[in-house]
Amino acid sequence: MRKIFKVCLFATGLVALPVLARAQDMMRYIDLTSPDMTQAEMTRAGLEHLLEAASGLPLDLTGKRLSGLDLSGLDLAGAILRAARLNKTNLAHANLDGAVLDQAWMLQADLTGTSLKGASLFQTQMRNAKLDGADLSGARVAADLTMASLVNASLRGANLSPDLKNQSMGLMRAVLKSAKLEGADFSGANLSRTDLQFADFQGANLSNASLRGAEAGGADFTGALVSGADFDDTDVNSARIGAMQDAGAARNLDKAANLDRARRD
Repeated sequence: MRKIFKVCLFATGLVALPVLARAQDMMRYIDLTSPDMTQAEMTRAGLEHLLEAASGLPLDLTGKRLSGLDLSGLDLAGAILRAARLNKTNLAHANLDGAVLDQAWMLQADLTGTSLKGASLFQTQMRNAKLDGADLSGARVAADLTMASLVNASLRGANLSPDLKNQSMGLMRAVLKSAKLEGADFSGANLSRTDLQFADFQGANLSNASLRGAEAGGADFTGALVSGADFDDTDVNSARIGAMQDAGAARNLDKAANLDRARRD
């Protein structure tokens, strides 16, 4: 008999629900219009006071309600924001290097130009978030970025693959379904087994990236640099691959799934 796991919404104050869980599919159980998800429990000034009192030490903001605040430009490097609510929060050009954003809610958050180098975004809810020009190099990104915008963002050396050692709640991985990734830098990134369906990679840098086993059906790779990129078992059904740069230098492109159904136009 298949074991039933509980989805534990850590530190959110919400009731845990017994389900046959699918990772990153929690929104069906959450009232996104509730005060818990839309209102802040402090002001920007209050947060600035905490930063000043911390004297440069990382803040622990676990589970804090910060939705809708203007936190642009703040130095939150190393902050612990696990399970925090940051829906529609303005974090543009903030410093979140090394921050822990695991299980945080960041729906429609603005992270334009934000630095997230080495940050941890595990099971983070970031649908429709804006990360244009953001720097996520070296970050651990197993977040739901469905319909998010990462135009010209940097994900050099980032790890977006699932954690196969911790999958009791289902496959937790980066989801970039229908995401805008034009000009983004994924060089050396691990995109294996990610959900890239209908993502727009036009002009992106995928050199030496791993896309092994990724779901890239309907994705647009027009003009993407794929030298050294590994396409072993990547599902390219209906994906545009005809105008990729250095396609001859890609690895295992001939082993991509549904290669005969890819678009060459």
